[in-house]
Amino acid sequence: MRRVISVLLENEAGALSRVAGLFSARGYNIEGLSVAPTDDPEVSRMTIVTTGDEQIIEQIIKQLRKLIEVIRVTDLTEGVHVEREMVLLKLRAETGEDRAEIKRIADIYRSRIIDVTDASYTLEVTGDGQKVEALLELFDASQVVEVVRTGTIAIGRGAGGM
Repeated sequence: MRRVISVLLENEAGALSRVAGLFSARGYNIEGLSVAPTDDPEVSRMTIVTTGDEQIIEQIIKQLRKLIEVIRVTDLTEGVHVEREMVLLKLRAETGEDRAEIKRIADIYRSRIIDVTDASYTLEVTGDGQKVEALLELFDASQVVEVVRTGTIAIGRGAGGM
């Protein structure tokens, strides 16, 4: 079962490696990881996407809460939440036909063309994982030059915060 876990932790050297070490030491896989400071520069928010049954997820959350730097852990998949991912997608666009098709797809998926050269377009795509995957499947492997993904970020819906 896929889970999205949000962690508030002290923004200090080594905190990220201790969280990652917790996962690797127990053989748990991190499918996605995104970390950045919050509005308080002394606190970071980490979004972890992982998989496991109820018992494994419960164990992960308990172990995270034991880490000294961790302020709060929330399993966002237990409630209503919004997920987003950003992708930078560089595509071959050597002919007028290729360029027109890429522009058409970019418009349909509400993505932006952020770089143009004689031979390529770079798209910025944001959305949930399904939207990103659907867009990526539209292009042949021969068209794709490079793909860079942020991983999932998520926030609970409603007025309350973490």
